[in-house]
Amino acid sequence: MQRGTRPFTGTGLMLPLFAAACALVSVLLLLSSGFGTRLNLWQFRTGFSILKVAAYSGLGCALLALVSGVLAVRKRHLAAVILSLVALLLAIFAFGVPYSWKQKAQSHPRIHDISTDLDNPPNFVDIAPLRQGRVEHGGAMIAALQLKAYPDIKTLVLPVSKDQAFASALATAREMGWEIVAAVPAEGRIEATDTTFWFGFKDDIVIRIFPAGERSLLDIRSVSRVGISDVGTNAERIRTFLAKISHQAK
Repeated sequence: MQRGTRPFTGTGLMLPLFAAACALVSVLLLLSSGFGTRLNLWQFRTGFSILKVAAYSGLGCALLALVSGVLAVRKRHLAAVILSLVALLLAIFAFGVPYSWKQKAQSHPRIHDISTDLDNPPNFVDIAPLRQGRVEHGGAMIAALQLKAYPDIKTLVLPVSKDQAFASALATAREMGWEIVAAVPAEGRIEATDTTFWFGFKDDIVIRIFPAGERSLLDIRSVSRVGISDVGTNAERIRTFLAKISHQAK
């Protein structure tokens, strides 16, 4: 044994083990908050509450791990130092993920209906029953908030015919893993649903394509089924879609 290093006694490991166990529970709470919602074990509001508990628990465990680590370093207890470090990393993860989401939410407007055409947003037809009639756009107030937050989201002009644009849009939607609900070439309309990873939220998308001479005008609208703020998810989805189809149409 190296000189100056304390033996790996059980007594010296009690606090680090406790800190690690608490941090692990915090991580499990964090994971269960979303996946429990996806599995329909509880409602998303319960999932949000569990997420909040995980964050506060993670913060407390991080402080406990710091205290444990300082004591372990002073006692030159290598195993206790390592355990304290593991506990700290787990605790930071449990606290950091919800905290980063909160910061992101505060940096985005409290809207969840995003469209490239705010004067005449594309309408849901086949998806309307799934939304239980909630298909109307929020109007001028929502449009103003979107214009301020996402001024780059606009109608896309494609240098191809309507039929070519429709085929590219449908292929891109499938490439992005969306569940296609309707594809009506004659109307230039595609409706689809996307499921978010963590909480399994259902977001609905409608794409509308109009001919414009030898070119095409593509509009897309992405709307969450629940909640008030989408934390920028719908805008990011539209940006990704427009970037992909623009690249294909070149």
